[in-house]
Amino acid sequence: MTTRRQQLLEFAVLGLLHEGPQHGYELRKRLNLALGPFRALSFGTLYPALRALVAHGYLSESADPASAPASRRPRITYELTDAGRSRFGALTARVDPDAYDDEGFELRVAFFGRTESTARLRILEGRRARLEERLAALRATNRQRTTRDSWSIAVTRHTEEQIERDLRWLGDLITAERGAPARPGTLTDPNHPAFTPPGRLGR
Repeated sequence: MTTRRQQLLEFAVLGLLHEGPQHGYELRKRLNLALGPFRALSFGTLYPALRALVAHGYLSESADPASAPASRRPRITYELTDAGRSRFGALTARVDPDAYDDEGFELRVAFFGRTESTARLRILEGRRARLEERLAALRATNRQRTTRDSWSIAVTRHTEEQIERDLRWLGDLITAERGAPARPGTLTDPNHPAFTPPGRLGR
């Protein structure tokens, strides 16, 4: 797995565990079902990432004997530590070009509920600028073509319509974000609307 994918996985795991302790199986299931970049994630990729996060002090782990029959090893439950909570807060506040890319953007939006408004707005605006550049480049390339068959025209138009639709959606989100009242506190502040106390399972 590339360094970029490792960073995305770290962000996703910390974000999911922000809701409460989970087994590795639960984490993999949620990553596969809910988060686009990890819909084919294997245990062979997830568990080394979890071990690394434990080694960094971002997660704690404990065995749960009641979770498995006597003939099997107990499942390991992973829980976010204070250091992990701080790490996730720092990652949500980070806004760089990777946050505007297809995989990075989709993952960041998945955790917008735990992201400060200023960071959300910058990510949305960055994504809009990225798509505007992509649309302009696509149209410029089309104008330079001397011959085009009906299939390439259909594919190009479909791509343009997708980008235009995404731009309208982003415009609506940006307008709503700019008009929303500022939220108090930070992700480490219990008064913050996105704060979830450690140990509480999100359902």
